Amino acid sequence: MTTLGLFDSGLGGLSVLRAVRAALPAADLVYLGDSAHVPYGPRPLAEVCRFARAIARFLQDQGARLIVVACNAASAAALSALRQAPEFAGLPFVGMEPAVKPAAETTRSGVVGVLATPAAFQGELYASVVERFAQGVIVLPQVCPGLVQQIEAGAVDTPATERMLRGWVEPMLAQGIDALVLGCTHYPFVIPLLNRICGPGVRVIDPAPAVARQAARMWAAHGFGTPTDAAPGRLTYYTTGSVAAFAQNVARLGLERAEVRSGVWRAGRVTAA
Repeated sequence: MTTLGLFDSGLGGLSVLRAVRAALPAADLVYLGDSAHVPYGPRPLAEVCRFARAIARFLQDQGARLIVVACNAASAAALSALRQAPEFAGLPFVGMEPAVKPAAETTRSGVVGVLATPAAFQGELYASVVERFAQGVIVLPQVCPGLVQQIEAGAVDTPATERMLRGWVEPMLAQGIDALVLGCTHYPFVIPLLNRICGPGVRVIDPAPAVARQAARMWAAHGFGTPTDAAPGRLTYYTTGSVAAFAQNVARLGLERAEVRSGVWRAGRVTAA
C-alpha cells in the first residue's frame, strides 16, 4: 500500500486519522502534529499557509501520495494554495469543510450553530459553504478561545472545560439551535461534554467521517489500494513538540498507539530529527 499523510496543528487531526483508519485500514499512515505552533486558529492566514506548505513537503518526502489537511484552520488558509502549487502537481489533497450543509439540510428549527477558530471563520471556504448551503437558515458562528489548549492539555472532561463550553453553547441553545457543527478537528474530543450540555434535541456534527469517506474515494480513484486489503497498514506519528507528551496524549485519548518521531523546524522547513 501507498502512504497517506495527514497533518494538524497538534492533536486535533487525530480525530480525522481515527476515521481514516476505519475507512482505509490497510493504508500506511503518517501523521504530523505541528505542536510547536499550536494553536493555528488565532494566527494570520498567511502564516498558517506557510506552515501548511512546509508540512506538505515534509509528508511528500515521507512518501505520501495523498494528503489530508486534517485541520480546519489550515484548510481555510492553505487548501486552495496547496492544490495549485507546482511542487505538488499530481498530489491530491483532501481538506476540512465546515459541515454546514448536513446541518442546514436536517435542521427543523432553522437555526444551527458552528464552533470554530478565528482562522476557520476568516477563510473564504466558510463563507462559500454558508452561501451555497445555508440559504434560509440562521447560522450562529462562535469562536472558542482557549479550547484547543484545553484539549492539548488533556482536559477533555473537566469542570473548567465544561464551563467554557457552556458559556459558548448555552446562548446558542437559547436561540433555538438543533444542530451544532464542529469546525475544528480538536473539538470532537469534547463531544461527550457537548452532548451533556446540549441534550438529545441537538445533533452534534463531527465532519471527520465524511472527510474519511472522501479520502477513501480519492484513494481508490487514484489506484492506491482498497479498504478490503488484508494486511493492516503501518502508522507513524511525527510531532514538532515533545515526543513524550504526544505519546502520552495518544494513550490518554484512547487512540491507536504507534512510534512517535520528532520533526524539527529549520529555516522554514520541517525535517525528521
